[in-house]
Amino acid sequence: LMLRAFCFLFLGIGKTTLIQKVTQALKSSGVPIDGFYTEEVREGGRRTGFDVVTLSGKRGPLSRVSSDSSTSRRECRVGQYVVDVVSFEQLVLPMLRNVNHGSDTEKKICVIDEIGKMELFSQAFIHAVRQTLTGSGTVVLGTIPVPKGKPLDLVEEIRSREDIKVFNVS
Repeated sequence: LMLRAFCFLFLGIGKTTLIQKVTQALKSSGVPIDGFYTEEVREGGRRTGFDVVTLSGKRGPLSRVSSDSSTSRRECRVGQYVVDVVSFEQLVLPMLRNVNHGSDTEKKICVIDEIGKMELFSQAFIHAVRQTLTGSGTVVLGTIPVPKGKPLDLVEEIRSREDIKVFNVS
């Protein structure tokens, strides 16, 4: 059985730094790689949100702290953060479509950091991740959250796949 995807479980221990180092090592070795990672946004030493950063250098907001305690019915929220689904999809979906439509002869590594609550507000992202995982030979280097609370369907689906190897990094 060929392993086609690798997902890491992280416990808040510098996963983005690890993803960035692995990505740089693969790029410098000439391995075709694309994808995205999430990065904290800080102002005055305080975390105010998260950005999505593509490996091609594009950046956009994933979420920001809401200054309003009232919840709009249309807002996607995780704790104090309001998720910008439109911005996330504009950055990530074209990259995932490109990976999914690559030729079979050009095997690519796709970085997906991460598949968590914020990202899962996007049904289009869920669909694109499933397509990437079932695509012809794309290897995925991804991050999924440690299970706690209510299970996330896509995360549990990924965790239970036979072609996925999950590493718990602490």
